[in-house]
Amino acid sequence: MALTPVENQTPGFVAAVAASSGAFFGLFVGTSQGSGLLGILVGAAIMAALGFALSSMLDKEKPFRWALIAAFAVVGYVLGGLPAAVLGVLFGWFSGWFIFWLATSRYRAHLAPYLTPGQVLWHYTFRVICGVIFTFLITPILVVMPLSFNAQDFFTFTPEMLRFDPAGYSLKHYQDFLGNQDWQNALWNSIRIAPMATVLSVSFGTLAAIGLSQPHVPFRRAIMAILISPMIVPLIISAAGMYFFYSRIGLQGTYMGVVLAHAVLGIPFVIITVTATLVGFDRSLTRAAANMGADPVTTFFRVQMPLILPGVVSGGLFAFITSFDEVVVVLFVGSAGQKTLPWQMFIGLREQISPTILAVATILVGISVLLLATLEMLRRRSERLRGMSPG
Repeated sequence: MALTPVENQTPGFVAAVAASSGAFFGLFVGTSQGSGLLGILVGAAIMAALGFALSSMLDKEKPFRWALIAAFAVVGYVLGGLPAAVLGVLFGWFSGWFIFWLATSRYRAHLAPYLTPGQVLWHYTFRVICGVIFTFLITPILVVMPLSFNAQDFFTFTPEMLRFDPAGYSLKHYQDFLGNQDWQNALWNSIRIAPMATVLSVSFGTLAAIGLSQPHVPFRRAIMAILISPMIVPLIISAAGMYFFYSRIGLQGTYMGVVLAHAVLGIPFVIITVTATLVGFDRSLTRAAANMGADPVTTFFRVQMPLILPGVVSGGLFAFITSFDEVVVVLFVGSAGQKTLPWQMFIGLREQISPTILAVATILVGISVLLLATLEMLRRRSERLRGMSPG
């Protein structure tokens, strides 16, 4: 198999690829200024010119990169003040690094030397697509978090915030959340409901996953499909069905009804994660425990549970997040006495535009990040226990 030679790229190639990145960033800048098309054209033209010019000056990479950082910082400060200058520094650093990274073919340094140009192109195209998707998913969260520190009762960045003036920032919305009785009641309801729903989800979901993992269980595929259907069926349909069913048996408008409804939504997550953990479970361990005289309950808690515990906890975390963040089902099944935190946020958007919602959203994002970090640690522990990764 022939090896692809690694050599400096031509100015035309560097200019073309740099123009595509400039068009991407120009889209954001142009859209913010009212003309996305103009931003694409200007961004592509600037990056193409820089790529063509700098690709023939590879021996002076460091000074030119610093010059780009300074130039974009000055332009940003002139056009938009200090915040734009910070963005200019970041863009200047990226553009200098990207152009020289292309021109010197450093992008092939960590790739197999036998890859064809088309394979290299797909390697980085796939990563760019994933990065774009990630950017569009994470940008709304990154916008909400600084807005929660707004000193004014606005959902937009004030001139003081854009100037990084300390007077434009405040903790008043967090203080309102901690001091407002309606918000505290909603938080207390969520704290009461979510753990109970999680316990039920973990208990029933774990037992169901273990039972359905046995090859002798009849119709186990059909049963599995029914149990995970709450993940597939639109939530509004599940909520309406629960409302009509619970109203007939006297559970509508009760804490137990909301807990059971949230448990139903969390059980599929537990089943999926525990089932995935059981795929690598060595069933000879349970047979050995039975041969040593252990009863099924002892075997489960002393042999099976320690090995599948990461999957059980992972499913419990997903069930907890689902219950803590759910609003549609509780609107149908609950009453004013079971008003949860997401319900209170919904009211704040519908009846009165309260910036306290931004503070609550930031707190929920922080909780979700901590839970997901815990989930990742459990996943790695599970892989080590199953011998799938080095300890």
